[in-house]
Amino acid sequence: MSIIPSFFTSKRSNIFDPFSLDTWDPFQGIISTEPARETAAIANARIDWKETPEAHVFKADLPGMKKEEVKVEVEEGRVLQISGERSREQEEKKDTWHRVERSSGKFFRRFRLPENAKMEEVKAMMENGVLTVVVPKEEEEEEKPVVRAIDISG
Repeated sequence: MSIIPSFFTSKRSNIFDPFSLDTWDPFQGIISTEPARETAAIANARIDWKETPEAHVFKADLPGMKKEEVKVEVEEGRVLQISGERSREQEEKKDTWHRVERSSGKFFRRFRLPENAKMEEVKAMMENGVLTVVVPKEEEEEEKPVVRAIDISG
């Protein structure tokens, strides 16, 4: 049993070693990891949603994507849907890949908007790989306090 963990070796260490970074995977070799890479794009579509006094603003980082590859849709029931597909780079037989970290595949996010959203006035713009969707809000009417005079008896 080694006292110093072997971070820099590629050989499998002892499973009883408390410093071992290896984990046993009972499904290793049975389940392909390729679909996991395809679905990673779904989880990587990170979107910020902020509410200002005038609107709901959504921002999504979509580096390397063109506006033609992204869809912004409004559904019944005040649902905003943002989807798209990032294509995988063409592989050539003579290329040797050392690391693939950029995700490819489809992404899909849905948001149910509050009652005050003006769904017919949604605007979307794409600039430098950042998608911005603005959903204006209906102006809130200030409720004036109701003052009622009370008769005093006696």
